[in-house]
Amino acid sequence: MSQYPVNPEFVAPGKLSDNERLKAESDHLRGTITSDLQNEITGGFTGDNFMLIRFHGMYQQDDRDIRAERAAQKLEPLHNVMLRARMPGGIISPAQWLAIDKFAAEHTLYGSIRLTTRQTFQFHGVLKPNIKPMHQFLNSIGIDSIATAGDVNRNVLCTSNPVESELHQQAYQWAIKISEHLLPKTRAYAEIWLDEEKVETTETEPVLGDTYLPRKFKTTVVIPPHNDVDVHANDLNFVAIAEHGKLIGFNVLVGGGLAMTFGDTSTYPRRAEELGFISLEHVLKVAEHVVTVQRDYGDRVNRKNAKTKYTIDRIGVDNFRSEVEKRVGVAFEPVRPYEFTSRGDRFGWVEGIDGKHHLTLFIENGRVLDFPGKPLKTGLAEIAKIHQGDLRMTANQNLIIAGVPLEQKAQIEQLARQYGLLDDSHSEQRKNSMACVSFPTCPLAMAEAERYLPELVTKVEGLLSKNGVADDHIVLRVTGCPNGCGRAMLAEVGLVGRAPGKYNVYLGGNKVGTRIPKLFLDNVAETEILAQLDQLIGRWATERQAGEDFGDFVIRSGVVAEVKVSKTDFHA
Repeated sequence: MSQYPVNPEFVAPGKLSDNERLKAESDHLRGTITSDLQNEITGGFTGDNFMLIRFHGMYQQDDRDIRAERAAQKLEPLHNVMLRARMPGGIISPAQWLAIDKFAAEHTLYGSIRLTTRQTFQFHGVLKPNIKPMHQFLNSIGIDSIATAGDVNRNVLCTSNPVESELHQQAYQWAIKISEHLLPKTRAYAEIWLDEEKVETTETEPVLGDTYLPRKFKTTVVIPPHNDVDVHANDLNFVAIAEHGKLIGFNVLVGGGLAMTFGDTSTYPRRAEELGFISLEHVLKVAEHVVTVQRDYGDRVNRKNAKTKYTIDRIGVDNFRSEVEKRVGVAFEPVRPYEFTSRGDRFGWVEGIDGKHHLTLFIENGRVLDFPGKPLKTGLAEIAKIHQGDLRMTANQNLIIAGVPLEQKAQIEQLARQYGLLDDSHSEQRKNSMACVSFPTCPLAMAEAERYLPELVTKVEGLLSKNGVADDHIVLRVTGCPNGCGRAMLAEVGLVGRAPGKYNVYLGGNKVGTRIPKLFLDNVAETEILAQLDQLIGRWATERQAGEDFGDFVIRSGVVAEVKVSKTDFHA
């Protein structure tokens, strides 16, 4: 039961989904995970535990490349887990990096570290006997994976801005505070994974509620004019407002989200919209009560319509704002002026106002591994051994070597070049393209994404060159399914997997990530995709207005209509 009066008109009617039963019966996320870990008959988790481990930061997966082969041998799939760390703002120390590098090499099936669009790292391919030791190892170096998946507030993103060091530090501290404030209060994680004793007390979840949230919830802290966290992909966003370099408060945006379901027009990607401005003393209360309003009014009947974006469209943004204000006890002030003018990471060296130097490295698809001729993983370990600053993962799957003193700059650059981490041959197109993990590990994948993107980019580079615009780029993103992990629904060209080798193509997002693209091609293969892009890039090269980006051109020229209000015009 909510501790706040709930208007029954705003509550979705019907029978609760089975996930609600699962959470209610889980003993605050414990389930029977502990006994399941002892079950040697299967490498996976059984019953409700398959879902409950998500609240502990893990997804059960298997290697789909060998699934049929194992089935032919009458073996179950090669069950393992993917773990996503909780790392608000994506900052990790060199010592921590070296530790996770060693663990990935010794205790995962693939040996890699994966930098993700959630500004953290993932381990892929952790077998059941290694799962508990993995959590204990992470805890020993000051890292956990609490609430990085499941129906909770997930890893809080923060603009990677080491240049304005003082403002970034303030914003980063708020990302940490928000993350801590919205964490589950259950001791399930500590008991199951860290062997801490159960404390005999009545547990409550004052913010998330005893059945937690209706669906996943994502939060960001962003420093304009750089939209590197893609605010419109997230449920709750705090847009930093500064005066004279000092943070004074935030504009609050709610209701963004990119996931949809093919064939279900009640689902759609949606931009976040503004609630108003708040001063710093109200940040945690506002964060808490945006969450509690979504907790109380989010759809617990139909999980496909359970995200905050659908709650706002169902009850209205004014009602949502009013509910938050009543619970916080403070009215939002009018939105303060702000503008986003850029989105991608700033590669190469930049100097901060504190005189420190920062090197942003392009990590294709965020996959840190030793590739033939490019031993990226070894190179980053060598840098971490001598680096005295920190490492910052970006929301675009890249890595910043931050806080380098001038006297160490040449040595860091030499190592980065030696190991292929700094490569001047990377085009702007490649550096502005992104994909989700997809095959072979993601169970939801319908088509290739990470493994397909490098060759697709090479072909798009060829089209740009052929049409005389090789120095330009298009924000290109590929996802293996419509769940939105690679943020294709904020791209100028977004490919969303439908089946092996087949994609939906969406056009018309913009460079700064403030517009949803619209369907252009449905369920097509690469040949048609490239033929259509060739024609459109040719038109863009010859017909565009001065400085006009590709996404703006395809809308102005009528190739696709602009998506203004997703609920009514995304599927129109």
